[in-house]
Amino acid sequence: MSYSVEDIEKLVEPARVHRKVYTDEEIFDLEMERVWGRTWIFAGHASEVPNGGDYKTFNIGSQSMLMVRNRTNDDISVFYNRCTHKGAKLVGDGKGCAKAFRCPYHAWTFATDGQLLATPPTKTLETSGFAPDDPEYNLRPAAQIDIYHGFVFVNLDANAPGLKEYFGDSLTSIDNMVERSPEGELEIAGGVLRYRHDCNWKSFVENLNDNMHPMATHQSAIEACQGYAKDLPEGSEVPETVHILGPFGSSYDFFEDMSHVVFPNGHSYSGNKVSIHSAYPPVPDYVDAMESAYGKEKTKEIFSCARHNTVYYPSLTIKGAIQAIRVVRPISVNCTDIETYTFRLKGAPDEMLKRTLLYSRLINSPSSIVGADDLEVYERVQAGLHSQGHDWVSMERQKDHDQPQADGSIEATGSSELPFRNQYKYWLQLMTNTETVKIKA
Repeated sequence: MSYSVEDIEKLVEPARVHRKVYTDEEIFDLEMERVWGRTWIFAGHASEVPNGGDYKTFNIGSQSMLMVRNRTNDDISVFYNRCTHKGAKLVGDGKGCAKAFRCPYHAWTFATDGQLLATPPTKTLETSGFAPDDPEYNLRPAAQIDIYHGFVFVNLDANAPGLKEYFGDSLTSIDNMVERSPEGELEIAGGVLRYRHDCNWKSFVENLNDNMHPMATHQSAIEACQGYAKDLPEGSEVPETVHILGPFGSSYDFFEDMSHVVFPNGHSYSGNKVSIHSAYPPVPDYVDAMESAYGKEKTKEIFSCARHNTVYYPSLTIKGAIQAIRVVRPISVNCTDIETYTFRLKGAPDEMLKRTLLYSRLINSPSSIVGADDLEVYERVQAGLHSQGHDWVSMERQKDHDQPQADGSIEATGSSELPFRNQYKYWLQLMTNTETVKIKA
């Protein structure tokens, strides 16, 4: 079918959504235009392209993009990864360093600032009307690019609001993550963990602020951790593994206290005052470095913010307290790539990076004992949503207990499904805005 605005409006109710939003290929195609094509999408971190000519590729929906640091002025740009001649993908997937970008098809060559440098012998183009200095032949840049504390975001819509307006006060989570560096700066370290999920991208994004699943989904991992801790010799030091895995086995009351805060445009975080990261043992050298940089009171304030997951809708989630991020890259209606990156806190001892890497490998890697649980559930959810057994997905928990705040945010208890309702409120707004996108006939 071809979806009208009225058809889409029928798929989202105040506390439930129709299963088609996860399973219909046409809905997915419209999302790539209206959600991913109009919002601020995470491209990468400035530390991934530290030198002139450094680049990386990434996708925004079906659009292959190229992030590069200019050799001339050191600026970071994002271009569509497409030669302006025959349309060939200019750079293969991955990252590297280049003096210029040469198309493998006809050798059209572009500078790192996107300008066309050279073509095949110009005599072959003499009667074509081709003008090498016509900006039409330069690489096409993303409509908007903005960098916040090294986090590079792009928007494919020139008319979309600016980055700070779009993310609003949710940016305090990035602020806190950066402040955890004694030098106030982060850099990506440890590579990327990338693996494919056989599910719709929205299932993953929703789960990030679902506080009610760890006790069930991760029961076997929790029991293994508890058994390991119980068998430790009396008086022995508790391994970092137990400090990381143990909180996943906390009570429902604990996760209820791990409240939610949501913002306009689908953003949210859980762990407003307490989270699974709150009780990690301090690293003395790190505390000393922080107090030397910020003073005791400011350091205490920074550490008191131990949020769980902050969702920057729709593409990025960060864990400031553990210096890790996960990036969402939709592939198809039933398939999503998830990328996990870890950060070094500049000026902090190596123990902090080791903790971050351990966390990511225990929780987020393809071989982890926690992430594997989530992967299994995502796949089961996607399979179940294709079933005709029931048409609706419930998001009703605590729907009458939202607490609007003076700053425009809304708070709720940890068991609330407010973050999901908040995401779909904005999803519906984007999907029914046809001002610049023509619905398929």
